[in-house]
Amino acid sequence: MKGTPVADPDRKPQLFRSSVMRIERQWIDYNGHLNMAYYNVLFDRALDEFWLQLGIGPDYMKTCNGSTFTAECHLRYLREIHLDDPVRVSVLLVAADEKRLHTFEELRHATAGWLSATSENMTLHIDMAARKVAPFPADIHARIQAIADGHSILTRPEGIGRQIAMPSPSR
Repeated sequence: MKGTPVADPDRKPQLFRSSVMRIERQWIDYNGHLNMAYYNVLFDRALDEFWLQLGIGPDYMKTCNGSTFTAECHLRYLREIHLDDPVRVSVLLVAADEKRLHTFEELRHATAGWLSATSENMTLHIDMAARKVAPFPADIHARIQAIADGHSILTRPEGIGRQIAMPSPSR
């Protein structure tokens, strides 16, 4: 599996970290930087790696007829990314229940370490036969909850729960 493991009983809990990805030429827009749509591609690829660690990747859909759909996403663009930049995404499982996953991702330059963007997501577990929200199977829910419990003691990054709003006028 790609990325760093999400749980090891002999180690302190840590964020999931994706494999290193590179910015592709076709993703660069006329401003000379990564087009906004491709930030979502990078975050989505990282979440696909994380889902494998949780046991809810493509094999899960084939064998259990379950999958996940994103219900909400809040992306913040903080620093430009350019062609060929190596990037890596960290994933914090902020919270989880029997049907939902609340994640917060940070996209960083893989060698320099600076923060480029964040994405906060609410993901729903779906019964693909009914195409409706449904509880995770007990074993998957237990695995997810163990990761959420471990992540609950980690420092919360700046930006979780932010809203889009105009700045308050100066007084």
